[in-house]
Amino acid sequence: MAMGGMPRRGHGRRRAPMAEINVTPLVDVMLVLLIIFMVTAPLLTAGVPVNLPDSRAQPVDQQDKPIQISMDEAGKIYVEEEEVPFGALPGRLATLPKGDGAPQIFLRADRGLDYGRVMQVMGELSRAGLTKVALVTNGEQGGDAAR
Repeated sequence: MAMGGMPRRGHGRRRAPMAEINVTPLVDVMLVLLIIFMVTAPLLTAGVPVNLPDSRAQPVDQQDKPIQISMDEAGKIYVEEEEVPFGALPGRLATLPKGDGAPQIFLRADRGLDYGRVMQVMGELSRAGLTKVALVTNGEQGGDAAR
């Protein structure tokens, strides 16, 4: 007799399907995707344009009239049309509504201003609880566009 052994019963039947699912490849793919997103997410937030005054952005649609804060080339600050010294700016900003009713702020700064000076004003806006701030730039046709 040959070494083949006894003939199997049910020789013509197929194997029963496996009831378990191998999830190891799925976990491997998900971990790789997680690592890719963790590495690329910080890079996506660093895309702030440096030359803010020149922009091709479309104007922002507004239902309510925003409050305009302007800084001229000498560094003088204007809330709407009223000149406000930097020391009096926190008191002036305290009169504006806060929370959900806080108005949109359009910050218009001259391109020749020092970056630190603009950031001082933005810091005062943040400290006053006014976080809806848009930087205004020159649009393509020479009009204003919020960015």
